[in-house]
Amino acid sequence: MTFPALRMRRLRRTPKIRDLVRETILTPNDLIFPIFIKEGTSDPEPIHAMPGQFRLPLNKVVKEAKNVTSLGIPAVILFGIPVRKDETGSSAYDKDGVVQQAVKAIKKQLENKIVIMTDVCLCQYTSHGHCGVLKGNEILNDPTLEILQKVSVSHAEAGADIVAPSCMIDGQVQAIRKGLDHAGFTNVAVMAYSAKHASYFYGPFREVAYSAPSFGDRRSYQMDYANSNEALQEVELDIKEGADIIMVKPALAYLDLVYRIKTKFGFPTAAYNVSGEYSMIKAVAEKGWIDEKAITLEVLTAIKRAGADMILTYFAKEAARWLAEK
Repeated sequence: MTFPALRMRRLRRTPKIRDLVRETILTPNDLIFPIFIKEGTSDPEPIHAMPGQFRLPLNKVVKEAKNVTSLGIPAVILFGIPVRKDETGSSAYDKDGVVQQAVKAIKKQLENKIVIMTDVCLCQYTSHGHCGVLKGNEILNDPTLEILQKVSVSHAEAGADIVAPSCMIDGQVQAIRKGLDHAGFTNVAVMAYSAKHASYFYGPFREVAYSAPSFGDRRSYQMDYANSNEALQEVELDIKEGADIIMVKPALAYLDLVYRIKTKFGFPTAAYNVSGEYSMIKAVAEKGWIDEKAITLEVLTAIKRAGADMILTYFAKEAARWLAEK
């Protein structure tokens, strides 16, 4: 059947009809909100490059988690900003570290009302800003795995539901899975940053966490953004190593990878709508050149449409409020 018998506009005629045939439905349940926790401070610190976002002190974390749950958002992911840094990032696995304390506080107050995810990386904790152990200017792979094991176990001991290794160190998922199982945390899941790219979209985040490398860059361990087949290989390896959820990062410029990965593996898939993607929308919206609400919901719907089952986004709270208005 073709025009004039077939008229595609019939099902676009009114808002109710459009809602009736809508194929992709975005809800707050699709969203994960990142929280930055800064050790040694008592007041929230605005993040200049990310309007509306803050470095929170430990004493504000529970209140923020309660706010998130009240909006229907099921999960948070916690990033720590420590006072103490050293060559190997040892404060990352301190039992009284900033993330560990935050996890305990949220767990005590909210029990099972929220899913607590934790970022497992070393860049915020090392004096040099790289994601692993150094020898000269080389990031050593295997010695780093031992530290990532310790970090993950310490997060699990504190009460984390899901640990999320983001270093892109070869074998990190396998090492973490073995470490968790050996310590008795067989029920703690691993969300692997499987296809994490060396991206310029991360710029604002490095201001947030003071985590820019002191020399060089992260291209020797993060992926080349030009390589989509390699991304599928990375995902397959992480699944074989024991990942429970896999992730594509960044999201918006990588929707082809989200689609390919979800189509090929059918595995629980996350996408990280990163700081640069957030800040670009905020900056243009501040100039009045776009409708922030409309474009944000369009972007998040597109990420879900591509195949993401869950979206890590700094827009989570705003998006949840906007979706409730519909």
